[in-house]
Amino acid sequence: MRMAVIGLGGVGGYFGGMLARRYAGSREHSVVFIARGAHLDAIRRDGLCLKTVEGEYRIAPDLATDRPTEAGPCDLVLLCVKGYDLEATAAAIVPLLHDGTVVLPVLNGVDIAERLRAFLPMGIVLSGGVYISAFIESPGVVRQVGGSCQLIFGPDDGQSEPYRPLESLLREAGIKAELSAEIAVPLWTKYLFVSPMAGLTSLTGLCFGDVMADPKLRDRVRGLMAEIDRLARAKGVRLPADSVEKGIAIVERFPPETKSSLQLDFAKGGRTELDLFTGYAVRAGRFLGVPIPLHEELHAALTGGRS
Repeated sequence: MRMAVIGLGGVGGYFGGMLARRYAGSREHSVVFIARGAHLDAIRRDGLCLKTVEGEYRIAPDLATDRPTEAGPCDLVLLCVKGYDLEATAAAIVPLLHDGTVVLPVLNGVDIAERLRAFLPMGIVLSGGVYISAFIESPGVVRQVGGSCQLIFGPDDGQSEPYRPLESLLREAGIKAELSAEIAVPLWTKYLFVSPMAGLTSLTGLCFGDVMADPKLRDRVRGLMAEIDRLARAKGVRLPADSVEKGIAIVERFPPETKSSLQLDFAKGGRTELDLFTGYAVRAGRFLGVPIPLHEELHAALTGGRS
């Protein structure tokens, strides 16, 4: 199997690194890293240095490039870019595809696979999500500092068994992979707690612990989660009855000093994934006819009133 990992940031660096550590240089498989800039230059020169909570590894892929055309057709494409780069990346990866190529995006958000299918002329797009805290420490160096490192994936139609060999391939690389026949449930479960915390930490500049310690903000978190729960049910996603309470419990298990990636991007003043988080909820609420006043208010505050 020929595998390509698109985007070697924290997520792509970890999961791509694990794949290359196990399979690069083997007879049966090959692993291609598609990255850019100084990060790519360092990987080409010295390999990828992957620092995890379990150990440090120096990893050399079979190919590292910024040109997808150099990779040739691939059987698996692991997509690890930011949401705002999704459409441009979809256009760029077309040379990697054949009819049977499995495209596995592991971005935040609940509509990524649907959006990708609208842009890709061939290939099989699955849905996926990860639980990991990792980042580029310096060019050529990715550090994983937390999270379960779990990767959950599956087809949107529930026909999961054809992808059991892919689950085995990922697990053999040391990845905590789980194939799901109801992938919408874990995707929306994560969205339910990630999106409210991303929005509120970006608005207030506070870390997770300070948000949850403030009674008014804690109530707002709960209200935002309840709105997402209603959206999920309106879309036919079977979340547990206590999904909001579970979401609160998950947030409380994060280290108090945690900051969201959206918050960090806002602080830098660059592009953000706001449209993927709060923006999606606003659009879905309007489309489904589900009142979500807290999301409307939060989105307006974060965009200066732009819808």
